Amino acid sequence: MAVWFFASDLHGDVERYRKLFERIAADRPEAVFLGGDLLPGGLAELATFDVRRQDFVNDFLAARLRRLHGELASAYPHVFVIPGNDDPRTFEAALLAVAAEGLWTYVHGRRATIGTFDVYGYAFSPPSPYALKDWERYDVSRFVDPGCVSPEEGFRTIPAAPNEVRHATIADDLERLTADRDLSRAVMLFHAPPHGTRLDRAALDARVVEHAPVDVHVGSIAIRRFIEARQPWITMHGHVHESARLTGAWSQQIGRTWCFSAAHDGEELALLRFDPQRPGEAERELV
Repeated sequence: MAVWFFASDLHGDVERYRKLFERIAADRPEAVFLGGDLLPGGLAELATFDVRRQDFVNDFLAARLRRLHGELASAYPHVFVIPGNDDPRTFEAALLAVAAEGLWTYVHGRRATIGTFDVYGYAFSPPSPYALKDWERYDVSRFVDPGCVSPEEGFRTIPAAPNEVRHATIADDLERLTADRDLSRAVMLFHAPPHGTRLDRAALDARVVEHAPVDVHVGSIAIRRFIEARQPWITMHGHVHESARLTGAWSQQIGRTWCFSAAHDGEELALLRFDPQRPGEAERELV
């Protein structure tokens, strides 16, 4: 019986990471998935936060993973990571450098394998009210929800081609990523959750912007339609921290697909444990 771990939205919280690494050392999972928003956040005093993020990747994450690799040797897990909308893209190179050491596999926009499963990663989220747009895309069209900032506005730490900024969509990206492949044994690591589910419910009740009510479901329509149409085996999501508290649910089945969220708005580490052969028996623990 394989054990896989999933955590997301740790936002550079050293205590949460410490708990995660302790559980990895004790339980020795076969695989660990990290669903984005890995780094310390915040847009005030950008220079200070940039130093913190660089130190966090090099002096904390990479160092702790090297130590864990030394302790576990052949029992070191397959670690799969993507960034999230709060992780500046300027630090993608640092994440790739950790991957080059063999400490994890960076899967945004890529396909990897573990055993008999294909692993796909995708970091982009639909437009949000936040200013950082490195990891935001139009969803299925150039529509932007009331109160949100267009990908053509805000700012980026890495320039993107104007045509990409203006016309790229999550829907088109997912089609290119998976093409016509069979996804019946696919495990997909997303940052954004599927729209209109128990995993994307935000605390936006009664919010109105310019006389227009704000949708309390802030996930991706493209991801929801993709899951419905292509039916991957398992999908993992984060992004909407309060969803489990508001809905009482951290999983949902869409057709045959099991969808999990590890987002959490408390101080604890929300750790999901599951056997990929039996996703319906997955468990969530607040550590």
